[in-house]
Amino acid sequence: MNTPAHQPTVYLIDASIYIFRAWFSVPDSLRGENGMPVNAIYGFCRFLTEFAERSRASHVGIAFDENLTQSFRNDIYPEYKMNRELAPEELKNQFKYCKRLAQAAGFHCVGHDRYEADDLIATLCGSMRKSGFRNVIVSGDKDLAQLIQGEDYWWDFARDKKLMSAQVLEKFGVPPEAIQDYLGLCGDAVDNIPGVPGIGPKTAVALLQEYGTVERLYENLSAVAQLKVRGAKTLPAKLEAHKDQALLSKLLATVAYDAPIECHPELLLRRSAEVSRLQEIGQIMGGRGDGLFERLAMSSRLVERHSPV
Repeated sequence: MNTPAHQPTVYLIDASIYIFRAWFSVPDSLRGENGMPVNAIYGFCRFLTEFAERSRASHVGIAFDENLTQSFRNDIYPEYKMNRELAPEELKNQFKYCKRLAQAAGFHCVGHDRYEADDLIATLCGSMRKSGFRNVIVSGDKDLAQLIQGEDYWWDFARDKKLMSAQVLEKFGVPPEAIQDYLGLCGDAVDNIPGVPGIGPKTAVALLQEYGTVERLYENLSAVAQLKVRGAKTLPAKLEAHKDQALLSKLLATVAYDAPIECHPELLLRRSAEVSRLQEIGQIMGGRGDGLFERLAMSSRLVERHSPV
């Protein structure tokens, strides 16, 4: 994936994905000096270290979910994400240390109690794009594929899968800008977004390939029965009966580009690691860093030496 030599790249990381992944993949028998679990901190530190060493990124923004249970979307649809189990206190406690770790490592971190990490990433993405940056979205969340434009790409770091616009279209059957329309029609069980009952992924793709957006689909509802889609004759009635739900679902799936956070390239420029703060977190972990803190500090020096600003 090549980009013009003059175009700088910013990496925007969805922290929650990698913290939760660490919580579930690293045994909770890993304990710190006071006996608290440190498995999520350890796993997140390992991710950050490997990311920093592989990317040598000069500009990075890391988005955290400050509120794990509520966002402005719950004002619109109270059931949004209410199907998820609450994060245990042992994990909530580790979230704050993960953020401190990232900050001590020289990364710019953002969070907000009303906006989700997806919205913070979208806001950073839009701002950095206006400043001439290519965006790399580091996440395993398919919803964020809607941010991809031009030379941007979505990067599931853990699986090392990268999707540019063409690959998003190949994978989902719709281009990045229609991901929210796709979820508006077929829903998203993970986030408890209802969609339209009886509309599955294949049907949603077929409808969007024909009409492009949910709004244009409803403008042409009378013609839907003539499409060469399985069960086409039954679709107009289903869609009409659940029009409000379809539009609501699209709204819930659409990331916000206007989160109230400050953003400009200088903020996202990676700073030198604060070794003393990293050592403090290492002490909290009971010395269970396996050399990761030293590598993380070294990675910030490699950026300064090798990455253009």
